[in-house]
Amino acid sequence: MTQTIRVNDASVEKAIQKGLRQLQLTQDDVEIEVIEEGKKGLFGFGQKDAVVSITVKEKIKQEEVVVEEVEESFDDEEFDIEDNYEESDEAVEVLDNHIEEAAHVTKAYLEQIAEIYGAPSVVHVEVQKEKMNFVFETDKPGLLIGKYGKILNALQVLAQVSVHRFVKGRMSVQVDVGDYRLRRTEALQQIAEKTARRVLKTKQPVYLEPLPAYERKQIHAYLSKNKRISTHSEGKEPHRYLVVEIAE
Repeated sequence: MTQTIRVNDASVEKAIQKGLRQLQLTQDDVEIEVIEEGKKGLFGFGQKDAVVSITVKEKIKQEEVVVEEVEESFDDEEFDIEDNYEESDEAVEVLDNHIEEAAHVTKAYLEQIAEIYGAPSVVHVEVQKEKMNFVFETDKPGLLIGKYGKILNALQVLAQVSVHRFVKGRMSVQVDVGDYRLRRTEALQQIAEKTARRVLKTKQPVYLEPLPAYERKQIHAYLSKNKRISTHSEGKEPHRYLVVEIAE
């Protein structure tokens, strides 16, 4: 089923940008129909918002289905997207000769996936002692990020599996598109701060929208610094969400 949203704002351009932010896609990934041009009005009278209809192109929807199937084959709680390695201080040193091969094979694998998705990319690799970073450089970042980073998280799982075919030790893997991870972390911190203020003001729990385990973990870690706030997760994947409330 095709996803369509209707958005209104002061101007057509603002409505379009608002909708793209909501979908976390680029203008290349959607079809836009202007429903109402909107009016500025005079001295605040007769003002009317612009209204646009934004439809996600079918190609993107099909790709998300494929990625969801990949994600569902891994349990977020058992296969941590951030700390997926065996605890062994010696393993990486012993298998150093395989690290270069793991990086080369995984880079080619990710570039092949991006090509199939219709987002040709160059993947840059940075290898540190216990961490391997893969960063996509592409003209279509929205295709590889997906809503709330869902596609990117699935690509990270695939990269982790690929790397750990060669390196069995203490090696974490991260996949990024540009600086999305940094921007998303900053956005999650803002959500956490805003939610904490609301809970402290109203004394009522706040139920956040469903998020991947990796992002719930970030919000939980950030709010754990506030002793007046407590957090816990409820629901089942992929609809598991975080509850923020006053600490008892």
